[in-house]
Amino acid sequence: MISPIGVGGAMRQRPKTRFKRVCDTNFLRTCLLAFMILSLTLIVTRNTPLAAQNMTVEDLLAQPPTPADHVITYGNDPLQFGQLRLPEGNGPHPVIIVIHGGCWLSEYDLQHISPLATALTKEGFATWSLEYRRVGNAGGGWPNTFLDAAQGADYLRELAKTFPLDLDRVITLGHSAGGHLALWLAARHKLPGASPLYAENPLQVKGVVSLAGVADLGLPEYQAICGGVVPQLMGGNPSEVPERYAHGSPIKLLPLDIPQILIQGAGDPTVSLSSAQAYHEAAQKSGDEAKLVVIQNAGHFEVVIPTTSCYPEVRKAVLALID
Repeated sequence: MISPIGVGGAMRQRPKTRFKRVCDTNFLRTCLLAFMILSLTLIVTRNTPLAAQNMTVEDLLAQPPTPADHVITYGNDPLQFGQLRLPEGNGPHPVIIVIHGGCWLSEYDLQHISPLATALTKEGFATWSLEYRRVGNAGGGWPNTFLDAAQGADYLRELAKTFPLDLDRVITLGHSAGGHLALWLAARHKLPGASPLYAENPLQVKGVVSLAGVADLGLPEYQAICGGVVPQLMGGNPSEVPERYAHGSPIKLLPLDIPQILIQGAGDPTVSLSSAQAYHEAAQKSGDEAKLVVIQNAGHFEVVIPTTSCYPEVRKAVLALID
Protein backbone atom coordinates (compact mmCIF):
# COMPACT_ATOMS: atom_id res chain seq x y z
CA MET A 1 0.00 0.00 0.00
CA ILE A 2 1.35 3.29 -0.97
CA SER A 3 1.33 5.96 1.69
CA PRO A 4 -0.32 9.28 0.72
CA ILE A 5 2.95 10.91 1.78
CA GLY A 6 4.91 8.63 -0.48
CA VAL A 7 5.09 8.76 -4.25
CA GLY A 8 1.54 9.99 -4.60
CA GLY A 9 2.18 12.82 -2.20
CA ALA A 10 5.36 13.84 -4.03
CA MET A 11 3.52 13.87 -7.32
CA ARG A 12 0.89 16.15 -5.82
CA GLN A 13 3.45 18.58 -4.32
CA ARG A 14 5.41 19.31 -7.52
CA PRO A 15 2.66 21.22 -9.34
CA LYS A 16 2.06 23.32 -6.22
CA THR A 17 5.75 24.27 -6.11
CA ARG A 18 5.82 25.25 -9.79
CA PHE A 19 2.59 27.27 -9.36
CA LYS A 20 4.06 29.12 -6.38
CA ARG A 21 7.19 29.98 -8.36
CA VAL A 22 5.09 31.22 -11.31
CA CYS A 23 3.02 33.36 -8.93
CA ASP A 24 6.12 34.78 -7.30
CA THR A 25 7.61 35.61 -10.70
CA ASN A 26 4.43 37.31 -11.93
CA PHE A 27 4.13 39.27 -8.71
CA LEU A 28 7.71 40.51 -9.02
CA ARG A 29 7.15 41.48 -12.65
CA THR A 30 3.97 43.35 -11.69
CA CYS A 31 5.75 45.17 -8.89
CA LEU A 32 8.65 46.09 -11.18
CA LEU A 33 6.28 47.38 -13.86
CA ALA A 34 4.33 49.41 -11.31
CA PHE A 35 7.56 50.89 -9.95
CA MET A 36 8.70 51.86 -13.46
CA ILE A 37 5.35 53.50 -14.24
CA LEU A 38 5.43 55.43 -10.95
CA SER A 39 9.01 56.56 -11.58
CA LEU A 40 8.19 57.78 -15.08
CA THR A 41 5.12 59.59 -13.74
CA LEU A 42 7.20 61.39 -11.14
CA ILE A 43 9.83 62.35 -13.72
CA VAL A 44 7.20 63.72 -16.12
CA THR A 45 5.45 65.58 -13.30
CA ARG A 46 8.68 67.14 -12.12
CA ASN A 47 9.69 68.31 -15.59
CA THR A 48 6.27 69.42 -16.83
CA PRO A 49 5.20 72.88 -15.60
CA LEU A 50 1.82 73.17 -13.97
CA ALA A 51 -0.87 74.92 -15.96
CA ALA A 52 -0.67 78.66 -15.29
CA GLN A 53 -3.39 80.06 -13.05
CA ASN A 54 -4.58 83.62 -13.50
CA MET A 55 -3.73 86.10 -10.79
CA THR A 56 -6.60 87.33 -8.66
CA VAL A 57 -7.62 90.66 -7.20
CA GLU A 58 -6.11 89.42 -3.93
CA ASP A 59 -2.75 89.11 -5.71
CA LEU A 60 -3.13 92.66 -6.99
CA LEU A 61 -4.01 94.09 -3.59
CA ALA A 62 -1.23 92.12 -1.90
CA GLN A 63 1.40 94.30 -3.57
CA PRO A 64 2.95 96.71 -1.08
CA PRO A 65 1.97 100.26 -2.09
CA THR A 66 4.84 102.53 -3.05
CA PRO A 67 5.16 106.14 -1.90
CA ALA A 68 4.73 109.13 -4.20
CA ASP A 69 7.04 112.10 -4.41
CA HIS A 70 4.11 114.47 -4.07
CA VAL A 71 0.41 114.10 -3.22
CA ILE A 72 -1.44 117.06 -4.71
CA THR A 73 -5.11 118.04 -4.75
CA TYR A 74 -6.69 119.05 -8.05
CA GLY A 75 -10.09 119.94 -6.57
CA ASN A 76 -11.96 120.57 -3.34
CA ASP A 77 -13.34 117.08 -2.69
CA PRO A 78 -11.15 114.84 -0.49
CA LEU A 79 -10.97 112.31 -3.32
CA GLN A 80 -9.81 114.85 -5.91
CA PHE A 81 -6.08 114.33 -5.65
CA GLY A 82 -3.23 112.67 -7.47
CA GLN A 83 0.16 111.16 -6.78
CA LEU A 84 3.03 112.70 -8.70
CA ARG A 85 6.25 110.75 -9.20
CA LEU A 86 9.25 112.28 -10.92
CA PRO A 87 12.16 110.46 -12.53
CA GLU A 88 15.78 111.39 -12.04
CA GLY A 89 17.18 114.23 -14.11
CA ASN A 90 16.32 117.82 -14.82
CA GLY A 91 13.56 117.23 -17.35
CA PRO A 92 11.26 118.31 -18.78
CA HIS A 93 9.87 114.81 -18.42
CA PRO A 94 7.23 113.08 -20.53
CA VAL A 95 4.12 112.33 -18.49
CA ILE A 96 1.88 109.30 -18.06
CA ILE A 97 -1.56 109.97 -16.59
CA VAL A 98 -2.20 106.75 -14.65
CA ILE A 99 -5.76 105.75 -13.82
CA HIS A 100 -6.51 102.86 -11.50
CA GLY A 101 -9.27 100.32 -11.97
CA GLY A 102 -11.49 98.52 -9.53
CA CYS A 103 -14.93 98.43 -11.16
CA TRP A 104 -15.41 102.19 -10.64
CA LEU A 105 -16.19 101.19 -7.04
CA SER A 106 -15.26 103.01 -3.85
CA GLU A 107 -13.72 99.83 -2.39
CA TYR A 108 -10.67 100.10 -4.65
CA ASP A 109 -8.39 103.12 -4.54
CA LEU A 110 -5.24 104.21 -6.34
CA GLN A 111 -2.81 102.42 -4.01
CA HIS A 112 -2.95 99.12 -5.89
CA ILE A 113 -1.60 100.73 -9.08
CA SER A 114 1.24 102.54 -7.29
CA PRO A 115 3.80 99.77 -8.00
CA LEU A 116 3.17 100.12 -11.73
CA ALA A 117 3.41 103.92 -11.52
CA THR A 118 6.69 103.60 -9.66
CA ALA A 119 8.07 101.11 -12.19
CA LEU A 120 7.20 103.46 -15.06
CA THR A 121 8.76 106.42 -13.23
CA LYS A 122 12.00 104.46 -12.96
CA GLU A 123 11.90 104.11 -16.74
CA GLY A 124 12.20 107.90 -17.04
CA PHE A 125 8.55 109.04 -17.12
CA ALA A 126 6.76 111.34 -14.73
CA THR A 127 3.56 109.67 -13.57
CA TRP A 128 0.45 111.50 -12.40
CA SER A 129 -1.77 108.86 -10.79
CA LEU A 130 -5.33 110.06 -10.29
CA GLU A 131 -7.81 109.37 -7.55
CA TYR A 132 -11.43 110.14 -8.36
CA ARG A 133 -14.93 109.75 -6.95
CA ARG A 134 -16.41 106.34 -7.62
CA VAL A 135 -19.68 104.47 -7.16
CA GLY A 136 -20.21 104.31 -3.41
CA ASN A 137 -18.49 107.65 -2.74
CA ALA A 138 -20.51 110.80 -2.13
CA GLY A 139 -20.94 112.37 -5.56
CA GLY A 140 -19.54 109.34 -7.38
CA GLY A 141 -20.92 108.03 -10.67
CA TRP A 142 -22.37 110.08 -13.51
CA PRO A 143 -21.17 112.69 -14.25
CA ASN A 144 -18.60 113.29 -11.52
CA THR A 145 -16.47 110.19 -12.03
CA PHE A 146 -15.83 111.42 -15.57
CA LEU A 147 -15.43 115.06 -14.57
CA ASP A 148 -12.92 114.16 -11.85
CA ALA A 149 -10.75 112.27 -14.32
CA ALA A 150 -10.95 115.21 -16.72
CA GLN A 151 -10.19 117.80 -14.05
CA GLY A 152 -7.26 115.77 -12.79
CA ALA A 153 -5.82 115.42 -16.28
CA ASP A 154 -6.19 119.13 -17.04
CA TYR A 155 -4.51 119.99 -13.74
CA LEU A 156 -1.22 118.96 -15.32
CA ARG A 157 -1.13 122.48 -16.73
CA GLU A 158 -0.89 123.80 -13.18
CA LEU A 159 1.66 121.18 -12.16
CA ALA A 160 3.86 122.11 -15.12
CA LYS A 161 4.26 125.59 -13.62
CA THR A 162 6.12 124.03 -10.68
CA PHE A 163 7.53 120.75 -11.93
CA PRO A 164 9.57 119.96 -15.08
CA LEU A 165 6.82 118.29 -17.12
CA ASP A 166 6.69 118.10 -20.91
CA LEU A 167 3.04 118.65 -21.79
CA ASP A 168 3.74 117.93 -25.46
CA ARG A 169 4.46 114.32 -24.48
CA VAL A 170 1.54 113.16 -22.37
CA ILE A 171 -0.25 109.83 -22.65
CA THR A 172 -2.96 108.16 -20.61
CA LEU A 173 -2.70 104.65 -19.17
CA GLY A 174 -5.32 102.79 -17.20
CA HIS A 175 -6.37 99.32 -16.13
CA SER A 176 -9.88 97.86 -16.42
CA ALA A 177 -12.25 100.64 -15.30
CA GLY A 178 -9.22 102.91 -15.44
CA GLY A 179 -8.60 101.72 -19.00
CA HIS A 180 -12.09 102.94 -19.83
CA LEU A 181 -11.30 106.36 -18.36
CA ALA A 182 -7.90 106.46 -20.08
CA LEU A 183 -9.59 105.94 -23.45
CA TRP A 184 -12.35 108.39 -22.57
CA LEU A 185 -9.86 111.12 -21.61
CA ALA A 186 -8.26 110.77 -25.01
CA ALA A 187 -11.69 110.96 -26.66
CA ARG A 188 -13.32 113.86 -24.83
CA HIS A 189 -12.26 116.42 -27.42
CA LYS A 190 -14.94 114.74 -29.57
CA LEU A 191 -17.77 115.57 -27.14
CA PRO A 192 -20.53 117.89 -28.31
CA GLY A 193 -20.80 121.24 -26.60
CA ALA A 194 -24.13 120.33 -25.04
CA SER A 195 -22.69 117.35 -23.18
CA PRO A 196 -22.39 117.71 -19.39
CA LEU A 197 -18.89 116.24 -19.82
CA TYR A 198 -17.79 118.86 -22.35
CA ALA A 199 -14.68 120.96 -21.67
CA GLU A 200 -13.72 123.83 -23.95
CA ASN A 201 -9.97 123.15 -24.01
CA PRO A 202 -9.13 119.65 -22.77
CA LEU A 203 -5.51 118.66 -22.37
CA GLN A 204 -4.37 116.93 -25.54
CA VAL A 205 -2.64 113.57 -25.19
CA LYS A 206 -0.39 111.72 -27.63
CA GLY A 207 -1.80 108.26 -27.10
CA VAL A 208 -3.49 105.73 -24.85
CA VAL A 209 -2.39 102.46 -23.27
CA SER A 210 -5.46 100.51 -22.22
CA LEU A 211 -4.72 97.53 -19.97
CA ALA A 212 -7.76 95.25 -20.17
CA GLY A 213 -9.86 98.38 -20.48
CA VAL A 214 -13.64 98.50 -20.86
CA ALA A 215 -14.18 100.31 -24.14
CA ASP A 216 -17.89 99.73 -24.74
CA LEU A 217 -20.06 100.33 -21.67
CA GLY A 218 -23.19 99.33 -23.52
CA LEU A 219 -22.21 95.71 -24.15
CA PRO A 220 -24.52 93.29 -22.31
CA GLU A 221 -21.53 91.57 -20.70
CA TYR A 222 -20.45 94.87 -19.17
CA GLN A 223 -23.92 95.75 -17.98
CA ALA A 224 -23.49 92.80 -15.61
CA ILE A 225 -19.81 93.25 -14.76
CA CYS A 226 -18.86 93.68 -11.09
CA GLY A 227 -22.37 93.03 -9.87
CA GLY A 228 -24.05 95.34 -12.35
CA VAL A 229 -21.97 98.43 -11.57
CA VAL A 230 -22.14 100.05 -15.02
CA PRO A 231 -25.82 101.02 -14.76
CA GLN A 232 -24.99 102.42 -11.32
CA LEU A 233 -22.08 104.38 -12.81
CA MET A 234 -24.20 105.74 -15.65
CA GLY A 235 -27.47 106.16 -13.77
CA GLY A 236 -29.33 103.67 -15.93
CA ASN A 237 -28.94 101.20 -18.78
CA PRO A 238 -28.36 102.15 -22.43
CA SER A 239 -32.06 102.23 -23.28
CA GLU A 240 -32.82 104.51 -20.31
CA VAL A 241 -29.98 107.02 -20.71
CA PRO A 242 -28.64 106.54 -24.25
CA GLU A 243 -27.06 109.99 -24.41
CA ARG A 244 -24.88 109.21 -21.39
CA TYR A 245 -23.54 106.09 -23.05
CA ALA A 246 -22.98 108.07 -26.24
CA HIS A 247 -20.84 110.59 -24.33
CA GLY A 248 -19.18 108.23 -21.84
CA SER A 249 -18.37 105.13 -23.86
CA PRO A 250 -15.13 105.37 -25.88
CA ILE A 251 -16.41 103.24 -28.75
CA LYS A 252 -19.18 105.78 -29.33
CA LEU A 253 -16.62 108.58 -29.73
CA LEU A 254 -14.49 106.94 -32.41
CA PRO A 255 -12.37 107.99 -34.16
CA LEU A 256 -10.26 109.33 -31.29
CA ASP A 257 -7.65 110.63 -33.77
CA ILE A 258 -4.75 109.46 -31.61
CA PRO A 259 -2.83 106.16 -31.42
CA GLN A 260 -4.16 103.51 -29.05
CA ILE A 261 -2.50 100.34 -27.78
CA LEU A 262 -4.73 97.76 -26.12
CA ILE A 263 -2.98 95.14 -23.98
CA GLN A 264 -5.16 92.17 -23.21
CA GLY A 265 -4.69 88.85 -21.44
CA ALA A 266 -5.91 85.97 -23.60
CA GLY A 267 -7.45 84.32 -20.55
CA ASP A 268 -9.07 87.42 -19.04
CA PRO A 269 -12.33 86.30 -17.37
CA THR A 270 -13.44 89.85 -16.58
CA VAL A 271 -12.86 91.87 -19.76
CA SER A 272 -13.23 89.43 -22.61
CA LEU A 273 -10.74 89.15 -25.43
CA SER A 274 -13.62 89.27 -27.91
CA SER A 275 -14.69 92.70 -26.62
CA ALA A 276 -11.14 94.01 -27.00
CA GLN A 277 -11.01 92.60 -30.52
CA ALA A 278 -14.34 94.23 -31.37
CA TYR A 279 -13.15 97.65 -30.18
CA HIS A 280 -9.82 97.23 -31.95
CA GLU A 281 -11.62 96.44 -35.21
CA ALA A 282 -13.99 99.39 -34.78
CA ALA A 283 -11.10 101.76 -34.06
CA GLN A 284 -9.22 100.65 -37.14
CA LYS A 285 -12.32 100.92 -39.33
CA SER A 286 -12.82 104.47 -38.06
CA GLY A 287 -9.33 105.36 -39.30
CA ASP A 288 -7.59 105.34 -35.93
CA GLU A 289 -4.13 103.90 -35.43
CA ALA A 290 -4.93 101.08 -33.02
CA LYS A 291 -2.93 98.03 -31.97
CA LEU A 292 -4.07 95.03 -29.96
CA VAL A 293 -1.44 93.10 -28.00
CA VAL A 294 -2.73 89.75 -26.77
CA ILE A 295 -0.67 88.09 -24.05
CA GLN A 296 -1.04 84.34 -23.72
CA ASN A 297 -1.26 82.76 -20.25
CA ALA A 298 -2.42 86.07 -18.77
CA GLY A 299 -5.71 87.01 -17.20
CA HIS A 300 -7.11 90.31 -15.96
CA PHE A 301 -4.56 91.37 -13.35
CA GLU A 302 -1.20 90.26 -14.75
CA VAL A 303 -1.14 93.22 -17.14
CA VAL A 304 -1.09 95.76 -14.30
CA ILE A 305 1.42 94.06 -11.99
CA PRO A 306 4.97 95.14 -12.91
CA THR A 307 6.65 91.96 -11.64
CA THR A 308 4.92 89.75 -14.22
CA SER A 309 6.09 88.84 -17.72
CA CYS A 310 3.48 91.27 -19.10
CA TYR A 311 5.37 94.36 -17.96
CA PRO A 312 7.82 94.49 -20.92
CA GLU A 313 4.81 94.83 -23.24
CA VAL A 314 3.48 97.71 -21.15
CA ARG A 315 6.87 99.42 -21.23
CA LYS A 316 7.15 98.89 -24.99
CA ALA A 317 3.72 100.41 -25.55
CA VAL A 318 4.53 103.49 -23.48
CA LEU A 319 7.80 104.04 -25.33
CA ALA A 320 6.10 103.64 -28.71
CA LEU A 321 3.53 106.32 -27.90
CA ILE A 322 5.74 108.87 -26.16
CA ASP A 323 8.81 108.75 -28.42
